[in-house]
Amino acid sequence: MRRTPRRRLLAATLFVASVVIPMTAAPATTVQATTVRATDARTTPTDGHPGSRPAAGGLGPVLTARLDKTIEDVRRQADIPGVAVGLWMPGKGSYVRATGVADTVTGRPMTVNPYVRIGSETKTFTVTALLQLVDDHRIRLDDPISRYVRGVPNGHHITLRQLAEMRSGLFPYTSDEDFNQALLSDPERYFTPHEVLAYGFKHPNTAAPGTQFEYCNSNLVLLGLVIEKVTGHPLADVIDHRVLRPAGLHDTLFPHGPEFPEPHPHGYTDQTLSGAVGDATDWNPSWAWAAGAMISNLHDLRRWADVVATGKLLSPQTQAQRLTTLPTGFPGTTYGLGIFETNGWIGHNGSIPGYETVTVYLPSQRATLVIMINTDITTGGAEPSTLLARAITAVATPDNVYDGSVVTR
Repeated sequence: MRRTPRRRLLAATLFVASVVIPMTAAPATTVQATTVRATDARTTPTDGHPGSRPAAGGLGPVLTARLDKTIEDVRRQADIPGVAVGLWMPGKGSYVRATGVADTVTGRPMTVNPYVRIGSETKTFTVTALLQLVDDHRIRLDDPISRYVRGVPNGHHITLRQLAEMRSGLFPYTSDEDFNQALLSDPERYFTPHEVLAYGFKHPNTAAPGTQFEYCNSNLVLLGLVIEKVTGHPLADVIDHRVLRPAGLHDTLFPHGPEFPEPHPHGYTDQTLSGAVGDATDWNPSWAWAAGAMISNLHDLRRWADVVATGKLLSPQTQAQRLTTLPTGFPGTTYGLGIFETNGWIGHNGSIPGYETVTVYLPSQRATLVIMINTDITTGGAEPSTLLARAITAVATPDNVYDGSVVTR
């Protein structure tokens, strides 16, 4: 969702990806005085070992040097502590680098192998699990949500399809001031799906079903409840058994609470009650649940970009429905069933306090781009991960520059 005049909180931007909770606006703040600059940034070459040479199969010295400079320039200008980037272009080579720091206090360098919170990229996993149930003939996309979950405002007229494509008209719980206050007052609190939905359900719906795109995490929480109702199993278990394992994603998980595998960078946010920069590393993402709670790493996200964009876990017919995208109101970006398309790139982005990611696939070149950073602090209203994706693709795929103009927090 768009930032409100307050703080944009937590979680998933859509950029197109992640969750943000709108809060009272706070003055713009830099990450910290210890944020590395161009003069002290450390770069991790392709194989992930600081100081080693780039692995064979790189994109060549000229393009590599341009990407190095581009990423470092954006990192400095946007005050991003640490960046990990992977760009794979079959027939041309690959680029995998990390720069900056994972911890602004100790100066520990960022590497290419950490776990990060992936925010709204979780939506691609949740919707994949939902669409598998469509393929199994256990649900239909045009079923009303009221068939599975009681108490949804106008639930008899809102379909599962409209929830997945962000056209339900439901009020986003992350836009509720009481929710923002509760979360930021105790960021380690555990929220249940029904607790967060209640914050949104007390408001009138914002539009008639199917008439208007509005990024809304309430939609995905409801789809998570549908999956649990139909399967009889916890959402995390369904995603693990039906999505992660078949896709070969061994370093991706759906946490129950604040657990966070090592290694991981510290994450920095200004989504705090005071607006001051805080360390959100150990905040509990339960409030984001099916919309934005998951954790992954660079190489799992590389694999997932191809799986989700090409429909490897779905029937061709269901994948075609997933990729039928509609206008979002943001030029250059359309949205399908839990996935977006922006100037040829297919995938999702994610944002949750302290972290942002982008995972996208370009079918015309079979290229994959993954970006992971350890801050969600915007610069001039722009998400830092979007600034990076736009700059990287302007260099590497100038005919397909990532737009990412839909904020999904």
